[in-house]
Amino acid sequence: MHNFAATSAATGAAAGPSPSRRIAELAGQCLDNIDGLLGVWLEDVRTVRTSYADRVPDADFHDSAWQAFELLLRTVARLPVPAHIAGVSERVGETRARQGVPLDALLDAARLDFRVVWAALVQRAEESDMAELVGSAYLVWEAVESHVTGIMKAYQRTVLEMGRREADERRMWFARLLESEGRNPTVVQDAALALGFSTTGRFLCAAAPTASGAGLHRAAVALRRADAPVQQQLVGGDEVLVVELGPRTTRQSVLTLLDDTPCGVAPEAAGLAAVPRAAVLAISTAQVLPADAQAPRLLEDSWLDVLVHRADEFGQDLAADVLGGLDAPGVSRAEAARLLETVCAHLSGSGSIADTASALYCHRNTVQHRFGRFAELTGRDPRRPEDAALVSLALRARGLHSTTVSVSPVPGDSSSAPSRATRDTPGL
Repeated sequence: MHNFAATSAATGAAAGPSPSRRIAELAGQCLDNIDGLLGVWLEDVRTVRTSYADRVPDADFHDSAWQAFELLLRTVARLPVPAHIAGVSERVGETRARQGVPLDALLDAARLDFRVVWAALVQRAEESDMAELVGSAYLVWEAVESHVTGIMKAYQRTVLEMGRREADERRMWFARLLESEGRNPTVVQDAALALGFSTTGRFLCAAAPTASGAGLHRAAVALRRADAPVQQQLVGGDEVLVVELGPRTTRQSVLTLLDDTPCGVAPEAAGLAAVPRAAVLAISTAQVLPADAQAPRLLEDSWLDVLVHRADEFGQDLAADVLGGLDAPGVSRAEAARLLETVCAHLSGSGSIADTASALYCHRNTVQHRFGRFAELTGRDPRRPEDAALVSLALRARGLHSTTVSVSPVPGDSSSAPSRATRDTPGL
């Protein structure tokens, strides 16, 4: 398709097929009566404009239409096109995109230009002009389509730019919300407006390592389709998803969308000001996901791992302090492993000596003896709640909750009931 307007603006007259002198005269006559053409067009476009009449001021609508008709007529007549007229297609596309005018309605209105211009040319033509006029119809159509294409390209470019700016603005406000830790009411209010969140809503936060970020993205897309307010973006080295819960978007429905995504999930946050803390908790949960995780993990199921992870180097100090006695001279590896197996089984079970004995296929007195020996070596008795809590944390810091403990009987030790098989030390 020839872009006659751009060529005319650059050279003062377009190259390519030229209309007959008579068609140029007819188009020139129409230039003297653009107001009349505009009146006909406004009547034709009335129903098309209904969907966006309240978004475009009348003066703006009339001025851009007037310039469009001048562009089309000058193009058909091969007359010079002033720069401000040549750019009308792009201006209309950009402006209407910013005004929120639907693209299909905008293009329908622009294509009505052909009907109006063609009717005006036919009205002014003599009977003897008809053959030439019909032969030049393609010029009118190409001029209109060039105008429509200019509108469409500018509209789509503007929408893309607006989308990028909006996405950038949303990321900026979400980052500011996290940085403020929800303590600045003004930031919370402004972030709510930018993100489409309610300041008093209920929110669910999930986080995942970047390798699992695609799962969060799929959930975010599904939630947006359901008109749920949602924000997903990279925070540090983790992807974070925040969704405002509602009647149709429940905690369970979000977890269902995340069913096959390894991620950490924080408890519900009451109010937007609580979201930054929930995001921290979700990220902390994601950072202690098991290597083979294939589903969401709730913070309430991960507190011990999270606490140890957040303790950084103190976790190793804790493990050395609480469990160091198991490495003392005179304590064999087999005995240490057996004691740890018993303690882990007890801490991961009901807390009943009988249940622990049953799980290990040994007598309850054997379990009691092992607990006594563990307390003798470490100074911590797993039968006491406070000591049990410290031992649980120490085991996680030492990594024993995921290691394999092999128990071998020690000759002459009546407490050394062998395990039925090599056992995974239970998680807590």
